[in-house]
Amino acid sequence: MAKNIDQIDRRILAELQRDSTLSQRAIAEKVGLSQNACWRRIQAMTQDGVLQGATARIDRRKLGLTLVVFVMLRTRHHSAEWLRDFRRHVLTIPEVVDFHRIGGDYDYQLKVVTESMDTYDKVYQRLIEGVELDGVTSYFAMESIAEGRALPL
Repeated sequence: MAKNIDQIDRRILAELQRDSTLSQRAIAEKVGLSQNACWRRIQAMTQDGVLQGATARIDRRKLGLTLVVFVMLRTRHHSAEWLRDFRRHVLTIPEVVDFHRIGGDYDYQLKVVTESMDTYDKVYQRLIEGVELDGVTSYFAMESIAEGRALPL
């Protein structure tokens, strides 16, 4: 946990997660601070790396990105060089929106968001052409019940 994060900071973070377009004045009013005090806290959390920019939440379906695939990967390779090359390769694929090294039966999990099965197949082909993998299993989401939820503060 980051140092010096108190309940007021958590309230500021919660407001920013709800709507990062709020003015500092509006945030300050919601958390019961002066605008200057709120600004100082936001600046401190930015400098500490707690806040890492602001992004827009986009409805992927309205852009035609209706297919969500969870790709589970196994590898026999665990060298630092292989891992560096693998990470670099996967991060060149824009459809990969989440990328985790995991424990259990698989070594890595990717979340791929794309338009269709045809476009997913192109992502799959690109994924396997770049590095040697032991196994690839794809799980197709039937329904997104909750996506992009706020962090529990």
